[in-house]
Amino acid sequence: MTGEAPVTFLTQDAYDRLAAELEHLSTTGREEIAKRIEAAREEGDLKENGGYHAAKDEQGKQEARIRTLQQLLKDAKVGDAPQSTGVVESGTVVTAVIAGGEEVFLLGNREIAAGSELDVYSEASPLGAAILGLKEGEKTTYTAPNGREIAVEIVKVETYSGQ
Repeated sequence: MTGEAPVTFLTQDAYDRLAAELEHLSTTGREEIAKRIEAAREEGDLKENGGYHAAKDEQGKQEARIRTLQQLLKDAKVGDAPQSTGVVESGTVVTAVIAGGEEVFLLGNREIAAGSELDVYSEASPLGAAILGLKEGEKTTYTAPNGREIAVEIVKVETYSGQ
């Protein structure tokens, strides 16, 4: 482990969308949750106040999302998807035969492909780590979380077009 935070590729559209979400959650979102918590507090006994507990749970989830977005945007490499050179890298669309079946997916962060039909695998996932750096036509195996060895062959590596 190097201790360095992983760099995540984001398109400019994805970066802008996530920055807008962060801005909303950090301002309006926090204000709305605070109002809901205050309104629930005014109802009385907090031990049996479902509205209060639901609002506090939502506040916790929202704060976690804010921290995730802050870290993601801080460490993101923003720009166009890397031009495919036939090598699997973050931000490329990979066609691979996995355990005998062909799959097409984006290697990277799921935030890149929001609104897309593409499946997304992280570079840190067992599959992602196994294929990162492979070229078209190369084969490897990786160990699935259940301990099974799974064969993979890279068929095609393409530039991600945003769809």
